[in-house]
Amino acid sequence: MTDDKDVLRDVWFGRIPTCFTLYQDEITEREAEPYYLLLPRISYLTLVTDKVKKHFQKVMRQEEVSEIWFEYEGTPLKWHYPIGLLFDLHASNTALPWSITVHFKNFPEKDLLHCHSKDVIEAHFMACIKEADALKHKSQVINEMQKKDHKQLWMGLQNGK
Repeated sequence: MTDDKDVLRDVWFGRIPTCFTLYQDEITEREAEPYYLLLPRISYLTLVTDKVKKHFQKVMRQEEVSEIWFEYEGTPLKWHYPIGLLFDLHASNTALPWSITVHFKNFPEKDLLHCHSKDVIEAHFMACIKEADALKHKSQVINEMQKKDHKQLWMGLQNGK
């Protein structure tokens, strides 16, 4: 039987090879090359949006760029779900790399929440950690941590360490 340590290691250090491509109807200055990343399963798509945005904005007209969002096979991907969960829900039976489509226009208001800053992601992450700790350890672990420990946990997630 696998113990918690093995599961935690596999989840924390797990990476998903991903290919980001620009949606074909997005107006571009020239053809956009795909962008490849190894995404940490435990992270969030919004933590890699800066890299993806920087890559594709090179070929976009700046007046055509609005809020970035992602989809897989026609399904908008929720930013507040961890990458590993999104992959398991939508693409676990497909060949790698995982092909995600990038959009800069027509944000799907009915399907996705807006994410205006990394502070929102951090608050969501910490709320999820607190909830998991409450269920597994009766809130003993998080309550014993200091604010600097919370920040260190968040920085570890952001940096994939």
